[in-house]
Amino acid sequence: MFALGASGQTGLSAEDGREAMTEYRVKGPRLVLRETGFFFRNAFGSIFSPEFIVVFVPALALWEVLPRAGVVPSTLVPPLSTVAVTAWEMTVSGEYLMHIAHSMGKFFIALAIALATAIPIGVLMGWNIAVRKRVLPFFQLLAPVPPPAWVPITIIIFGIGLPMQTFLIFLGAFYPILFNTYQAVKDTDPRYLASARVFGASEFTLITRIYIWDALGAIIMSVKTGVAMGLVMLVIAEMYGGRSGMGYVLMEAKEFFQIPVMVVCMVTLGIIGWFLIEVLKFAEVKLAVWKVGR
Repeated sequence: MFALGASGQTGLSAEDGREAMTEYRVKGPRLVLRETGFFFRNAFGSIFSPEFIVVFVPALALWEVLPRAGVVPSTLVPPLSTVAVTAWEMTVSGEYLMHIAHSMGKFFIALAIALATAIPIGVLMGWNIAVRKRVLPFFQLLAPVPPPAWVPITIIIFGIGLPMQTFLIFLGAFYPILFNTYQAVKDTDPRYLASARVFGASEFTLITRIYIWDALGAIIMSVKTGVAMGLVMLVIAEMYGGRSGMGYVLMEAKEFFQIPVMVVCMVTLGIIGWFLIEVLKFAEVKLAVWKVGR
């Protein structure tokens, strides 16, 4: 099964590689289907649980009945059926889907930049006290500035457009990921580190094999917070400087007093945020099994 390489180390032969590829082709699609089913069972399980349905269904019924009965003004609180019809018309037209696609494109670009910068900086600050002393005060001074306060100066620097919107979304996601990653790495159990050092582990090995994995659950949790803050900044950025996206649609609806359209946008943002959180929960279950259920 295993061949001895030129260096004297045991490794996979070409035949073993072909067998592995064949096995993957046979089991790969089945594995993808199984994991997809697992994801959707977990994601929708809490929504369709009997405990939640007894609260959710009456809430939807009240949403429909109260405006129609005149208990609340239907001009301010449109009935559920009106919102559903509006959502259908917006979806069928195709234009709203285009706005969603534009928003998500900006959001994922900014989130990727935030992940690529905040996690390495947070790990370095948590790992090394010299780095922490030089870098942490800088972020502690800037972090208390509310992200919306950056809007005017960002418009002046970047102008109105994609760079300005991407920067604001990045700003919303960056600090929660940075500080939670830093704190989680800093709080790594010292017993793991001492054990690894006894066996001669290098600092690079400690970072890649212990610090990051011990902090992984907290890092994923920080990304959840970053996603929520990023969505907030997405709407703000598109409201102030956008000609497309859900924030722009929301602002346009406000100008023309189209409350059902505003509600559809809000529900859409809620569903997107919920779905992204469920994806991160799935990643946590698969990558940080020892943290789940604590």
